[in-house]
Amino acid sequence: MRAFVPIAALLAALLTGCGLVQTKPPELDASAPSLPAKPLPSALPAPPQASVAVPAPPPAAIEPFAPEPAVTAAPEEAAKPIATAMPWLKPVSWWQLPGWRDDDLTLAWPAWLQSCRGLRGNPAWSGVCQAAMQMPALPDSGEIRAFLEQQFQAWQISQSEGGTEGLVTGYYEPLLRGSRYPTARYRYPLYGPPDDMLVVDLAAIYPELKSLRLRGRLQGNKVVPYWSRAEIEAGAAPVRGKEVLWVDDPVELFFLQVQGSGRVRLENARSDGDMVRVGYADQNAHPYRSIGKWLIEKGEIAADKASMQGIKEWGRKNPERLPELLNANPSYVFFRELPSQGAGPLGALGVPLTNERSIAVDPRGIPLGAPVWLATTRPNAKEALNRLVLAQDTGSAIRGNVRADFFWGFGEEAGRLAGAMKQKGRMWVLLPRDYPILGSGKFGLQ
Repeated sequence: MRAFVPIAALLAALLTGCGLVQTKPPELDASAPSLPAKPLPSALPAPPQASVAVPAPPPAAIEPFAPEPAVTAAPEEAAKPIATAMPWLKPVSWWQLPGWRDDDLTLAWPAWLQSCRGLRGNPAWSGVCQAAMQMPALPDSGEIRAFLEQQFQAWQISQSEGGTEGLVTGYYEPLLRGSRYPTARYRYPLYGPPDDMLVVDLAAIYPELKSLRLRGRLQGNKVVPYWSRAEIEAGAAPVRGKEVLWVDDPVELFFLQVQGSGRVRLENARSDGDMVRVGYADQNAHPYRSIGKWLIEKGEIAADKASMQGIKEWGRKNPERLPELLNANPSYVFFRELPSQGAGPLGALGVPLTNERSIAVDPRGIPLGAPVWLATTRPNAKEALNRLVLAQDTGSAIRGNVRADFFWGFGEEAGRLAGAMKQKGRMWVLLPRDYPILGSGKFGLQ
């Protein structure tokens, strides 16, 4: 369990007597290492004065001035990856990965190249990404498999409490109907981040808190948790004027927040028929609570009906109880409009997601960008789903070492598969052979 008391004390210390913490000017970076001041060069001898010509005797020959040899600055030492303790990983042989020789790896190769884009500048990955750039433009599956076996070590992932099985769910990019203007039909807004929400980042001082999301608001001279979903919906947060779009269905909007990104087809006014893409901008940092589990606990729905489709059906039959249902999840996501592009939505790594080859993970157990071998089954079936995927996204509901959210893509069929997926699975992360792993330790990946 994380120690919240020291964090609260630290925040109080930061804010004591000064209200908001002063932010540094954008051109300064206090986290960058300071370089020692270079000594000023010693004064050069004054140039000789012009001499007045005299008849005799002739002046002695003057030796030509020899300039000081140029001093070449020592090259800066390349950044070194931080050695990290990951006791939940166990090295294995490639033949231990179920179906390793059966996957069509050409379908995962473009997603791996996207990971290299997102990992640019990370010294732990620079070698394997440079090696990938030397591969043929369109390598076949055998060439990719040989590349991975040569460059990577496979590690089986275990849960912190033991065991190698975990939960694999699915997500997708939904399509909603909406408008840029509120109307009688389009009356449910997507909000951008409110101005009073504080972002507290302590990772520069406490690297172990890198994955901890801290959001809050000022109440006097104290930082308190930001408003919950119910409070935001009741008007407590200053979100008026932050509307990005309006949509026509509160349940679809809720699931858009769960998915984190989607598309909205605009159906009125000047942009009639246009489609825009929206994506995650921020979140109120409240924990995600499953409304499907809430319905089961209330006896409203059977466990085998608690899929996305089942929840939507319950909402259509019980419109008067929708606020009660949706507010059972205090987490609230804020959005931004994104450029409409042919590629998938942007994941937490900052690169487009690839249909059926990108997953969301808990970055405390699996580094973002890493290739992962996933062994699970298709939704509501026993058919094996064993394939290479890339850890390119995160989610507030994705917690645990052996935990994945499988990205199915865009549209109705992707939504059907994502909503039905709740499978058991095992995972192996592929790390460069020179990845700096310590033998034991307390914290996850840095």
